[in-house]
Amino acid sequence: MVNKDEQGPSLYRRIADELKAEISAGTYAPGDALPSESELAQRYDASRGTIRQAFAALRTDGIISSRRGARRLVQGGPRLQDFAALRSFSRWGRAIGEEPSGRVVELARREATEDEREHLNLPEGAYAYHLTRVRLLDGRPVMIERTAYPDRIGALVAGMDLDRESITERLEELGTTFADAEHTIDAVRATAVDARLLGVRPGAPLLRERRRTTDPAGAALEWSEDRYLGDQVAFTVRNSADRNTLSRWHSAPGAG
Repeated sequence: MVNKDEQGPSLYRRIADELKAEISAGTYAPGDALPSESELAQRYDASRGTIRQAFAALRTDGIISSRRGARRLVQGGPRLQDFAALRSFSRWGRAIGEEPSGRVVELARREATEDEREHLNLPEGAYAYHLTRVRLLDGRPVMIERTAYPDRIGALVAGMDLDRESITERLEELGTTFADAEHTIDAVRATAVDARLLGVRPGAPLLRERRRTTDPAGAALEWSEDRYLGDQVAFTVRNSADRNTLSRWHSAPGAG
């Protein structure tokens, strides 16, 4: 519950986050009406203007519909993810009700390539750990991840059960803080290796996400290129004047 004594312009954001958490937990299902402005104003001891700001934030995120003179309804469809869920395939898989797993193709410590040195801020001649892993949902291959880690992170990754453990969650348990990520998303064609690992024909369309993640001090933690089956996964970007959000969602098998 939001502290009723809190003041300041961010109160609406905290109210929106609490409502979003209730929607994610199933308290309000798609199609359900949220409490009215007056009911929420009383619950949070806030002005109706603050409640309207919270509703506007949820509407910007695509979580509720906007209807003048009527209660706001919870939208169906894909849910936006927080930062950790967007980074973590395992968290995302569980959030959509499927069982995530992995199949390691290769994990090797070797001299970093020029591209890896650039994105991981490594000197010439430095070594990095490189992981190639097929990610699965309910046993179906959905994505290939090819990730390079600096030595200090790669040594931790090498000690994990990579077929079952979430790297993100385990690194967090070990004290690594993921603070920022830059995502570049484009379309590519499956190489012969991609096709073999994902069970598709060479040249099939894939969605590529390249991601560089850093800690709070700006130190690089990973440089990854993930290739998703084009008919299984999509990304949505929502923009507003004060907020930009990126979400990942899963298409039903065989859907376009």
